[in-house]
Amino acid sequence: MRRLRLQFWRAAAPVLVGAVVLALWETIVRVRAIPPYILPGPLLIAQTLWTDAPSLLGSLLVTLRITLAALAAAAILGGGIALLFSISRILALSLFPYAVILQVTPIVAIAPLIIIWVKEPFLALLVCAWIVAFFPVVANTTVGLNSADRNLLALFRLYGASPLQTLRYLKLPTALPYFLAGLRISGGLALIGAVVAEFVAGTGGAETGLAFRILEAGYRLAIPRLFAALFLLSMTGIIIYLLLDGLSRRLLRHWHESAIEEEED
Repeated sequence: MRRLRLQFWRAAAPVLVGAVVLALWETIVRVRAIPPYILPGPLLIAQTLWTDAPSLLGSLLVTLRITLAALAAAAILGGGIALLFSISRILALSLFPYAVILQVTPIVAIAPLIIIWVKEPFLALLVCAWIVAFFPVVANTTVGLNSADRNLLALFRLYGASPLQTLRYLKLPTALPYFLAGLRISGGLALIGAVVAEFVAGTGGAETGLAFRILEAGYRLAIPRLFAALFLLSMTGIIIYLLLDGLSRRLLRHWHESAIEEEED
């Protein structure tokens, strides 16, 4: 019963808070008679979202395609790079600083160059989103691979385990929670990277993703449509996070403390 109540409030509490905020927002807009081109109310945004759903959802699919491709590339390449770093200390010391440089360089500054250098629009946007998304996977997975218990490592060596066996049966299971945590972070970052890249490319009409619709609505002072597009982006980010969180819990629920803690309460 306690677990059921906890699950109920976990779902209901955010919904109640959101409903209160939206009600206050709508009330303030109506009482103060704020024009829609300054701040539209939630009801007008919902109406606009319903009316413009075909074009907005079509643009969302473009952005989502780039986001998912960048996330998959971040997971595969980021995990592979972290694996190389764990195998070779010299390689990690040589290349990790450049991964940090890519992470701290504002994507807004280098996106125009990438779009110029990479002729194919989708691939250019994918590269921009990947640059934003790959570092959490690399950093977290590298930490996870280096976090294997030293006593267990000594035990594996004592029993003559090969490096490949040690990697498969000890280091990879230890790194899995770290990898999944980095993947959850990268999910939102991939969406941000895709949107930023579309902002740059969309000004030239190269893509018609959701970021382009936001720019278009801003230029035309169609603020309700701008808010509707922002709402779709926010919901997309939340759904991506929840899916990755669910995947993490499913993979870890039988053996890792972060996933079985609630089941034991």
